[in-house]
Amino acid sequence: IPFTVGGGINELGDVDRLLNAGADKISINSSAIRRPELIDEIAKHFGSQVCVLAVDAKQTEKGWWCYLNGGRVETDKELYSWTAEAQERGAGEILFTSMNHDGVKNGYANEALSVLTGQLSIPVIASGGAGCKEHFRDVFLQGKADAALAASVFHFGEIKIPELKSYLCSQGISMRLM
Repeated sequence: IPFTVGGGINELGDVDRLLNAGADKISINSSAIRRPELIDEIAKHFGSQVCVLAVDAKQTEKGWWCYLNGGRVETDKELYSWTAEAQERGAGEILFTSMNHDGVKNGYANEALSVLTGQLSIPVIASGGAGCKEHFRDVFLQGKADAALAASVFHFGEIKIPELKSYLCSQGISMRLM
């Protein structure tokens, strides 16, 4: 199982230790917002494939804005410009969590995802909103996400992974069943 590890990564030494401990990729959020050059450094030293930029964003009356500390502290980073900058700096993937959708189980932020996937050439992982199998279908077909993250629906057995995979295949979404 490939592992992506995040949290508390502030410098290249942190990345080096995690990779040497067996991580395949690292995920940064707050440290990248505070010091965007960290993305450049990781990409230069370890390759873009190692660097996943996690983005916690909320839709407000003025658009989509990025947040720190699990969605508690608003930043001056607008979602679309920040992810474009991160890609240019060398991020290999974007993990986009809509704070408006996270934990609500009413579906992913498919409109925002579609804009992101349309403007970026790197993979975009959707997070925040899964409540039923149809939400996964929609995140791939409408949101155009490259991957989708979910937690509680799997942890509490609300959706069985083999059943979800079969359903998605029946909807024309390619994936490995075994």
